[in-house]
Amino acid sequence: MDVLSFRTEIRRLIELRQEGKYWDFKKEWYQNKSDLLHDIICMANNLSNHDGLIIVGVDEETDYTICDVANDPNRKKTQDIVAFLREKKFAGGIRPTAYVQPLTFGKKIIDVIVIRNDRNTPYYLTDRYQGVFANNIYARIMDTNTPKNASADINVIEKLWKKRFGIDATALDRALLFLQKPYDWVDSDDGKKFYKYAPEFTLEDIQAEDGKDGYEFYLFNQCDSRPRWYDINIYYHQTLLYSLGGVALDGGRCFTSTPRTDGISLYKESYHNWDISYKYFVKDSIEYIVHLFYITEDMDEELTARQRFLECVLVFESEFERTKFNDFVIANYGKYNVGAFSDRLPHFPDLEGYNMDAFKKDYLQSQLLQQMLKDFRS
Repeated sequence: MDVLSFRTEIRRLIELRQEGKYWDFKKEWYQNKSDLLHDIICMANNLSNHDGLIIVGVDEETDYTICDVANDPNRKKTQDIVAFLREKKFAGGIRPTAYVQPLTFGKKIIDVIVIRNDRNTPYYLTDRYQGVFANNIYARIMDTNTPKNASADINVIEKLWKKRFGIDATALDRALLFLQKPYDWVDSDDGKKFYKYAPEFTLEDIQAEDGKDGYEFYLFNQCDSRPRWYDINIYYHQTLLYSLGGVALDGGRCFTSTPRTDGISLYKESYHNWDISYKYFVKDSIEYIVHLFYITEDMDEELTARQRFLECVLVFESEFERTKFNDFVIANYGKYNVGAFSDRLPHFPDLEGYNMDAFKKDYLQSQLLQQMLKDFRS
């Protein structure tokens, strides 16, 4: 969701003038850190299958008016929240993913603590932190959080565990959950792989039938740049759940799903045309999950080919980060010189029927955007 859509969503929730099953209002930033931790855990364990939202800067007592938090002495940024959670001992070492998104309404600023929805529920501590007890499972039920001195009801806890194990999920969601455990997949006699604890889920990678033999710029970063394209198909019984592209890199030394493509229009007059295009993965996307599925840890040649591939592909933590990065590129692109990366160009052979200069341009742009992504995150 882009910032404009996110802002519209937050405005809609404020105008409801009530709290809900995945959103909560705070007049000001937390003074008590255990209250902050407790609320984050409750929102991470909400049952709505939606990101949890703690909206800081809205006063319920005065008809949900907006209170400026710009000078709040307890105000925190994303880095502060991440560091705060990192210090706490969560079960399994798995912590909620949270970030802070400031929003401006008129001349006033509010902050929204976003707690990402995922399948690692239930989140709970193994060591007590102030008033937040170890092994208590807190949750968000309707507009109410579980009290600190209690645990959620057993039926709620049961739902949270079902979410973790994918019992309540669609067939495709279950397949994606299983694909995150690649060593539990077994080769079958027909060339497919199946998940050994649920063999009705299978995966196959077969050479593309459409005769695809074209090049992408990232292939030229490999020692062997010849294209070898595949279809990756995910099945439940005989039903095709999803199909995506695959590519064998460096003469087959490495196999991966193909990244997505997006672009950026730098100028208003080119709004409907891209001035820059790039290849990317988002970490919770099906393409990235399948990319990780094909990683083996015992092949040096594969590691080198994969590293060369990822030098050309941007990897984002979330779709939200990608949207913010696009904004950063538009605002700062003129400060960078793509020619500064010319020394990184690999060998581009002369291929009949192809514009090799276009491939070189795409490659250099990928190196510039990698640097911009590092700068954006810092």
